[in-house]
Amino acid sequence: MQGRPKLFTSYEADAAIFPTNLQRGLVAFLVFVLFVMPFEVPFFSAPIPRAFPADWPILGDRFTILGQIPIINDGLPFARFLGDNSWIRPMTEVFIFAVAALGLNILAGVAGQVSLGHAFFMGAGACTAVVMGGAPSADPLRWGWELPIWIWLPASGIVAAAIGILVSPTAVKLRGLYLGIVTLGLVFIGVHLSRVFPQIAGDTESGRRYPEFDIRIWKEEAPLVNVSSEDSVAGFFGLNRFDVTTEQKVYLFTLVVAIVMTLLAKNIGRSRTGRALQAIRDRDIAAEVMGVDEAKYKRIAFAISSGYAGIAGAMYASFLGFAAGSEFSLFLSVEFIAILLIGGAGTVSGALLGTFFVVILPEMVKQFTEFLEDADGGITGAVGDFLLTAGPGDFGPISTEAVSPGWALGIFDWNVVIYGTLIVVFLIFEPLGLFGIWLKVRNYWKGWPFTY
Repeated sequence: MQGRPKLFTSYEADAAIFPTNLQRGLVAFLVFVLFVMPFEVPFFSAPIPRAFPADWPILGDRFTILGQIPIINDGLPFARFLGDNSWIRPMTEVFIFAVAALGLNILAGVAGQVSLGHAFFMGAGACTAVVMGGAPSADPLRWGWELPIWIWLPASGIVAAAIGILVSPTAVKLRGLYLGIVTLGLVFIGVHLSRVFPQIAGDTESGRRYPEFDIRIWKEEAPLVNVSSEDSVAGFFGLNRFDVTTEQKVYLFTLVVAIVMTLLAKNIGRSRTGRALQAIRDRDIAAEVMGVDEAKYKRIAFAISSGYAGIAGAMYASFLGFAAGSEFSLFLSVEFIAILLIGGAGTVSGALLGTFFVVILPEMVKQFTEFLEDADGGITGAVGDFLLTAGPGDFGPISTEAVSPGWALGIFDWNVVIYGTLIVVFLIFEPLGLFGIWLKVRNYWKGWPFTY
């Protein structure tokens, strides 16, 4: 109803994913920004002043021709930097990790089941992908069926979900810390199995080559959609042809998968299964008294969460190209726990916010360190001299060397310290994470100038 966006006259309207026009518009705009972010979009660029002749030639990569008017290709004014070459890989990793975080959110956030073994299920999905989609080898101990992506990617989720169903009976018998310790053991089992069966995961150092994201109908030489190599796209609306790099194609592919899995996770939360999982989380005994089959729905939660992790693990290994079993270690599981605690457990928005924050933060620390390292003189140079250490004689807390001295921490070590600090801070001051902060800001804005 006009002027009363929160007045719902039907259950379908109240349970809609985006119930208001403002929410639908903002989400559509965000999706549009994510799709065009890696590209230089002339629609958002500034025309060169009319003082230049109309037949001005193309000058480098920053110029194109729209009709007869030269235009500077600066792309989106507020998010373009995230699509640069140095940021497009972290952004692609955001979409991959978002899929895994959504799965863990269904298990830990919606169903309330503690799990520290998410990396194990990602590794199971990756191993399935490399066996079903990997290239065959002359070595009989290296399996590879070279199946297309529309088989090995869903199969990665199915195999991981099947393993989750086998593990799920422990969720009925164990709760809290005991369940967390059991799932923690799965990670060490997975790393050990990757060493015992090198025909699946490859050697312990570099692993083996994982299949590309190319889309084939079967095993033909030329893929239907080529994702693993650069290509050119024909111009439209008078624009010139432009090249699409491999990184941009992988970015778009993972973005589409992340959007599909996000919508699926949101709908699961609104379904009968989602409401049953929330009832088990809030009070499992009361839910069982009301007729909720606790064992059944916990199996479903483990299956869904493991399936998400398997798909994410397959994409992550393919994104890396070469991956060993040690990639799916305990630190990776802890990273997903940090994502949920920082973003906000139990909400899809919180899982997405936490993924973006946790994945982008190390890159921001790295970029900031390089900025301070390159600074010469001035306030920035003084800050860099104080914080950075490059060897003996320097005593800054941040080391730029490959091997950090005893008095300084490397960039990776500082990321671990920041993760731990943020987990403690959010658990104490804001249990709902970034999503909780957003709720407070939104409610304050809607209630202003009243404070009650």
